[in-house]
Amino acid sequence: MGAILLEGLYVMAGLVSLVTAFMAFKDSKHPTRIGTTIFWSLLALVFIVGKYVPAQLIGVILLVMGVLTATKQVNFGSQTNAEESVREERSKQFGNKLFVPAMSIAVIAFAVAQFTPLSGLVGLGFGAITATVIALMMTKVEVGYIAYDGSRLLQQVGSASILPQLLAALGSLFAAAGVGEVIAAGISGVIPQGNILAGVAAYCIGMAVFTMIMGNAFAAFAVITAGIGMPFVYSQGADPAAAGALALTAGYCGTLMTPMAANFNIVPAAILETKNKNRVIISQVPFGIVLLAAHIVLMYVIAF
Repeated sequence: MGAILLEGLYVMAGLVSLVTAFMAFKDSKHPTRIGTTIFWSLLALVFIVGKYVPAQLIGVILLVMGVLTATKQVNFGSQTNAEESVREERSKQFGNKLFVPAMSIAVIAFAVAQFTPLSGLVGLGFGAITATVIALMMTKVEVGYIAYDGSRLLQQVGSASILPQLLAALGSLFAAAGVGEVIAAGISGVIPQGNILAGVAAYCIGMAVFTMIMGNAFAAFAVITAGIGMPFVYSQGADPAAAGALALTAGYCGTLMTPMAANFNIVPAAILETKNKNRVIISQVPFGIVLLAAHIVLMYVIAF
């Protein structure tokens, strides 16, 4: 059941990309109408029928999408947001109730993962659908706005929206290529065998640094756990659940400090139109460092 529901959610994500492609195609003022249309159409194809076509074809599609991105053929069109005065008036009308749809995504995803046999990813999809319904009920806008604003936001984010999936795949590729073993060989000459604190520090810092390189903690987790976590932390008797959870969130400390996490750090700066495109990162670096130090202490205390 879970697999069927998840496949349905992937199809829905593909339909969102397909609507975005359609909106771009009919936008006569779009600076790169054809390239943008092809990009989102290909992404829709991957989500909708990717499971049923040869992996080699998916690889070719991704290469084409990469070429379109590299040649700057994927851009934002002429779709506009509501007037600022209207948005301000509506924000005053709803106040903090505006956070209800967003919070409902997390609540439903957690509830589904904790109290049903379904995965958290399915719960995330259910949460997104529920949040959309709640938003429509609250604002009482036409359903057509979902397609329009969904397309507008997706085009505004651009190709960076698929960066997490690509980086996660790259992490799996690195793990299969034995990068973890190479890292372990290098670290073994620096960390004294049996030194738990040094192993924990290397594990957390390695997760943060590799996440900064990869842009995604999930991509870093397999590589750094194989190269540092297994030989220098878990083999010393660490609780796998506690150490694994803290290692993953230590990686997210690196997410706060890297432009590679474009959907977290670069896209918000672009949407907010900040003068410095790294403004979000600059503000987050002190917090990232403090949180990373806290992770080292917590893993040393809790996991052993």
